[in-house]
Amino acid sequence: MNPTSMTVRGRLLHLLAGWGSVGLVYFSSDLLQGQGVLLPETALDRAIAYTDAAIWLYLSFFVLIPYAYLVADAARVRWLARAMALSALMCGVVFLLYPTTLAYPPVGEGGAWSTQALRLLQAADSAQNCLPSLHGALTLLCVWALCDRRHRLRSALAVVLGVAICYAIIALRRHVSIDLAAGLFVGVAGGMLARMRVFWAARRVISTETAS
Repeated sequence: MNPTSMTVRGRLLHLLAGWGSVGLVYFSSDLLQGQGVLLPETALDRAIAYTDAAIWLYLSFFVLIPYAYLVADAARVRWLARAMALSALMCGVVFLLYPTTLAYPPVGEGGAWSTQALRLLQAADSAQNCLPSLHGALTLLCVWALCDRRHRLRSALAVVLGVAICYAIIALRRHVSIDLAAGLFVGVAGGMLARMRVFWAARRVISTETAS
């Protein structure tokens, strides 16, 4: 396969590998960990008002991820899958060694779509695995993969959406700011480690071609 191109099937397989590893780590650690330590809110968290309506920005994360895999350059798709797996591994270690939870605000009894969506999210999601925020780490990685000088509008929109998702993470109180900051750090670390691995793999390919 041309290293600069990738079929839709190949992209979907990388999506399955990258995002699938995240799901495996997230839900398995939830089953294996002990009681979570309650994390306090900071002044920054209190400055951002809680709102059920943030659920839609929060859930846009689940569109951002497949979109990144489908439109990013092939080399970045490979990098993204590795970076997600590495980030999940780092988070999983923390989840097991230092499980955390939050004092989640009660969901209202109203019938608004945002409230109903939040109820479904809380029923399906873990009440622990807060620090670091995988939601934040994966958002950063997808925005990173989409940012390209050749696609300035797409890059700008990706950054705006990424910032909006980070805002929603706090506004919905799925995480507090310390979780989000730790998650962004993990995303940067996972992305850098994945880039190093891609770099050395490329060097081996070049060396082999030169030798032949």
